[in-house]
Amino acid sequence: MLRAALPSIPILNQLPGVRKTDGDPSSLREMRTVTVSRDHVSAYADVCDFPVKDTAPLTYPHVLAFPLHMAVLTSPMFPLPAIGTLHLANRITQHRPINIGETLQIEVHTSSVRAHPKGQAVDFLAAAAVDGETVWESTSTYLRRGEVSTSSTDDERSSTDDERGPTEVVPGRITWRLGGDLGRRYAAVSGDHNPIHLHPLTAKALGFPRQIAHGMWSLARCVAAVENRLPAAVTVDAAFKKPILLPGTVAFGQDPVHDETGAGIAFALTSPRSGAPHLVGRTRATE
Repeated sequence: MLRAALPSIPILNQLPGVRKTDGDPSSLREMRTVTVSRDHVSAYADVCDFPVKDTAPLTYPHVLAFPLHMAVLTSPMFPLPAIGTLHLANRITQHRPINIGETLQIEVHTSSVRAHPKGQAVDFLAAAAVDGETVWESTSTYLRRGEVSTSSTDDERSSTDDERGPTEVVPGRITWRLGGDLGRRYAAVSGDHNPIHLHPLTAKALGFPRQIAHGMWSLARCVAAVENRLPAAVTVDAAFKKPILLPGTVAFGQDPVHDETGAGIAFALTSPRSGAPHLVGRTRATE
């Protein structure tokens, strides 16, 4: 987190090893090998409300890939500062369930930075393999707010989706009360100790009225609510909207859906008062 913060601090952000370059980050790759631990999976399942099984939750490999995300984000060759970069959308494809005790080879790399109507966007692509077989993949889209590069053409700007991921907002039908310590609990199992998620004071220092829930916790909690109806090979798309303030209450809704992409489940987290979306998602079976 210190390495993530330094590029945002004047003077310090010019030091060798801290100063960001204007290069193309798509050449950056990070890899690790990790064995899926029952204790860690159980701790993650407890925070996100998954049942305990002999397989890992669909969203779990993201926390194993997260250190690689941070390694790329904090690299001087990555042009955007980590602090203040927003998680816009996420797509996860599970080709088959991952068993407890399996050893994963995880790799993360990025796309080039592209123009976005609200600034600049970049995709982080992660893959997990077992003995050379890709069993899980994800694409995390991040946004850095600010001016669009003047070198970007109108076609480039118009071809970039303003809101990536699903758009259908399913009305909330049940409410979940979220404690003020949720960000700290999820940080303990995910390794994501971004100060916006931890305490009111640290969140206020970065422009929030109080701490907010991790986006990937909110996605995991939604997947946990529908996971008993998901096929073994499945893709889940999600778009993150308004932040969830902690403590707080959210409304969860889900509906079966069938369209040109096939059958699946549409789901959403919304404000119980206004109906404004915090997260919208969609599942579909994959081959």
